[in-house]
Formats: sequence, C-alpha cells, structure tokens
Amino acid sequence: MPLRDKQLGSPKWIIAFLGNPGDQYRFTRHNAGWLACEAMIFKHKIKINRIKFKSLTGIAELAGEKVLFIKPQTFMNLSGEAVAPAAAFYKIKREHIIVIHDDIALPLGKLRIKRGGSDGGHKGVKSLIESLGGDDFPRIKIGVGSPPVPEFDRIDWVIGKMTSEELKHLDTAAGLAADAAEEIIRSGPDSAMNKYNS
Repeated sequence: MPLRDKQLGSPKWIIAFLGNPGDQYRFTRHNAGWLACEAMIFKHKIKINRIKFKSLTGIAELAGEKVLFIKPQTFMNLSGEAVAPAAAFYKIKREHIIVIHDDIALPLGKLRIKRGGSDGGHKGVKSLIESLGGDDFPRIKIGVGSPPVPEFDRIDWVIGKMTSEELKHLDTAAGLAADAAEEIIRSGPDSAMNKYNS
C-alpha cells in the first residue's frame, strides 16, 4: 500500500503557511508564515504555484515523505477554508497538518513548536480548529513581538510593516521554522521542540 501511494504521489502531510494575500501585507508581521514558505522554496527548490483549495499549492518530497505545501489565498481568518478541504481530499489526519504562523506573545524571532492546543487568540488558527474539527495539529509559531504599549491596537500591530532590522530577525526565524517543519516530519514534534524551541 505505501508503495502504491508513493507511485500516485499522494501526500501524507500538509505544511500550511498562514498569511494574508496582497502586496500591502507582504512585509507585515502577520505574514511571518509566508516568509517561512519563501525559505522552504529557496532551500528545497519547491514549486508552490498551482492554484487549488483556494491556495497556491505544490507537492514535493520532504524528509522522505510526500508533502502538500499550502499557501492559502484566503484572508487569515478564513485559513480553514483552504486547509480543511485539502486535508479531506487527501485524507490527511490532523496530526500530519503542520501550521506555521506568527505569534505576538513571543519575542521577535523566537520559535515555539506545539503539538496542538487552543488558538491563543490567533484568528487563522481559530479558523483551522473550527474547520478541521479539532486542535490536535502541530504548530510552529514565529515570534513577531508585542505592541510597544498596551493601548496599541493588536490588529494594527500584526498588519503593520516591519523595519528592515525586524525583517532580518524574522527572515532568520522563518528559515528555522522551515527546518523545524522538516524535523517534525522526519522525527516527530518532540524532536523538533527539543531542537528549535527557544
């Protein structure tokens, strides 16, 4: 059976990179997941350019497994509308859906890998939990830092443009997030947590 699946190119994993479409969001904190997508493309020469499941998608081998890479073209708070249909189509279980997203609760450039849990106030993750029917999917959180003062609007913060110095830190973290996703597939979430949680 596994040989037949490999011959058909049927993916057993999904890596979903969360963000907002549109040039105005390209260098915003909320698009940290898309920076990880760019790092994955650069490192592994993967093409993520086929339009399917309201996303840009691509299928390639990573850590010896067939993986569906998804860059949702929905807005962040509708991410589940992209990922859930893909998971259903390929019959991929939630434990094999890796989600990479920004987190304002983490300092800029820090990574935190979790097996699952609540949405933590992240609307993209909330959409995924609702659409997938559970919260037991691994996440790789990329720290984008919190607003400088409590009164600063959270939405304005996450869709705000970053400085060139902030982008350097985030680019480094995005590359590590891409590596962490590969480690989850190869050796499991615990191994990735031990290596990449900071």
